[in-house]
Amino acid sequence: MSGHSKWSTIKRAKGAADAKRGALFTKLARDITLAAGQGGGDPDMNFRLRLAIDKARSNNMPQDSIARAVKRGSGESGEGPVSLAEITYEGYGPGGGAILLQAVTDNRNRTAAEVRSAFNKGGGNLGESGCVAWNFETRGVLTIEMTDEERAEELGLVAIDAGAEDVKIEDGTVEIYTAPDTLQATQKALEEEGVTLSSSDISLVPKATVALDTRAAEQTLRLLDLLEDLADVQKAYTNADFPAEVLEQYQAAS
Repeated sequence: MSGHSKWSTIKRAKGAADAKRGALFTKLARDITLAAGQGGGDPDMNFRLRLAIDKARSNNMPQDSIARAVKRGSGESGEGPVSLAEITYEGYGPGGGAILLQAVTDNRNRTAAEVRSAFNKGGGNLGESGCVAWNFETRGVLTIEMTDEERAEELGLVAIDAGAEDVKIEDGTVEIYTAPDTLQATQKALEEEGVTLSSSDISLVPKATVALDTRAAEQTLRLLDLLEDLADVQKAYTNADFPAEVLEQYQAAS
């Protein structure tokens, strides 16, 4: 699964350096608005909102934009009810890797057409609902950039004691996997150790991966970029396992 995990790490770094700040901020604002609408506008009482706000701050989203998104979702903005819907799309990339998208939209027809077009353009296939979702499970994922292996192992033990299910240490990155309902406790335990987290999120993690050859890997990465560039797509997940040399080239070009 190393080629999959490495892709996740590169994707996070790429997102943090994304030049298209306006598009990124729009997606972050939608995530905040949805979280506030579902669980209220207090991040201390709404962990999903806290995660969304933390992600926005880590990407240097202006504080006033964050506050507006919270008020819009909680109904305090005076703009009326929010008409955003969450939709999941499923399909396959070149080489057979599963792709699962989480989208937020105010126009289902527009989003469906854009997603289908991107799949076709990128050499993939948009599938039926449920065709790949079975291969993903919802998990909390925390990441820490840590080159000190001894310290990384110590933090892994702290996470396990706090309820984490699995810890992977590779290439200077610590990935910690939890059940969704123990993510908050695990994050708190790590923060109490003085750790700065690179990311903390509820993610869809593949149960099994599919190894791709060089050509299919390159095509799949291009397709994922096309899909993630769509304004309504919040997150893209795949079970593709990419060759190390392809990921190195992709990272250098990012």
